[in-house]
Amino acid sequence: MKSNYQLFTEARKYIVGGVNSPVRAFKTVGGVPLFIKKSKGSKIYDIENREYIDYCMSWGALILGHANQEVIKAVKDVLENGTSYGAPTQLEIKLAKEICSALPSIEMLRLVNSGTEATMTAIRLARGYTGRNKVIKFSGCYHGHVDYLLVQAGSGATTLGIPTSSGVPKDFVKNTFVVPYNNLDAVEKLVKKYYKDIACIIVEPVAANMGVVLPKDGFLEGLREICDYYKIVLIFDEVITGFRLTYGGAQTLFKIKPDLTCLGKIIGGGFPIGAVGGKKEIMEHLAPVGSVYQAGTLSGNPPAVTAGITTLKILKNKQIYKSLEQKTKFLCETIKQNIKKFKHQVVINYIGSMFTIFFTEKEVYDYETVLSADTKLYAKFFHKLLKKRIYFPPSQFEACFLSFAHTDKDIEYTTKICKEALIDV
Repeated sequence: MKSNYQLFTEARKYIVGGVNSPVRAFKTVGGVPLFIKKSKGSKIYDIENREYIDYCMSWGALILGHANQEVIKAVKDVLENGTSYGAPTQLEIKLAKEICSALPSIEMLRLVNSGTEATMTAIRLARGYTGRNKVIKFSGCYHGHVDYLLVQAGSGATTLGIPTSSGVPKDFVKNTFVVPYNNLDAVEKLVKKYYKDIACIIVEPVAANMGVVLPKDGFLEGLREICDYYKIVLIFDEVITGFRLTYGGAQTLFKIKPDLTCLGKIIGGGFPIGAVGGKKEIMEHLAPVGSVYQAGTLSGNPPAVTAGITTLKILKNKQIYKSLEQKTKFLCETIKQNIKKFKHQVVINYIGSMFTIFFTEKEVYDYETVLSADTKLYAKFFHKLLKKRIYFPPSQFEACFLSFAHTDKDIEYTTKICKEALIDV
């Protein structure tokens, strides 16, 4: 049996950095990444047969937990008929109807293969619809690795210290404005000056790619008002929050309708998928009806769509969200109760079933305050948890996620180990 170290050494010979997504590399926390061989419920098992309580959950996709039997069975059944046809299926309609029903802002949609494809398509669509070119995004928000959005992009980019990626020509980002998250005044000032050129504002309604950062009261409402007044397309990137905070996502929770919504993660039930949806008058600018081109051979493939349909069917039980919220609140508030015993200042942001523990003494409400967090302390904290078989994100700037499979025993154990680790770092 090979160890994690041996596999990582081998992987680096053939795979860039030994990983197929940068944050998996443990670069900022140090050490060797875990190579996972199986999972079940709230647990993952590495190649060395060690069990961990998982708080990454495939970066939020697995709200029902690993290897949910209903999802697995449904996918196995559909696989008997083939994997992908490159042609329409009835299953695509079924998932589309379910999503449109759950999110009142979505009248029509287009299935794609990832969150990055969804955001890329949404912005192209907004530009085609408005005839304008400029985009407003918020510092620290990540919307996939699209060239013109890799500007102060949070998450992996922040972790690696490259908020603007090399390989992106200056001309590609000249139409991208970046303003601080939660700063409505900065948005208004910018829009007043350039509104004739601004096609859209794209935002994570709850930021989750610089750690969990909640919108201030009035921030999302203010964006909606600005976009209405200046006829700008408002895009909610709900790749992470969609169907995670509640059935329908952040826009349902905050009661705000964006013009376009980007979805991913949960609507694939653990399989690669994404979607962009919104007002019919905007969506019908997409080919083959309109002139905005987008295509994908594997879009709406039967296994991914089936996993999504099955997952959303289970999530209609509102008790799941209530249970997740209660467990998350218990975990975070229990840790907060012991903060006075810690050597270092700690801030915990949480909403629904998402949370982040920041090592900072400041209130965390935007990219600048996120960057005040002590990443070295987080690295120590991460490894103390790992030794006790708890798997947190290997980055200070990522969100933690609970699933329906996390038990009360898992939560109680996690609060105990977190307390010990926070006192000791």
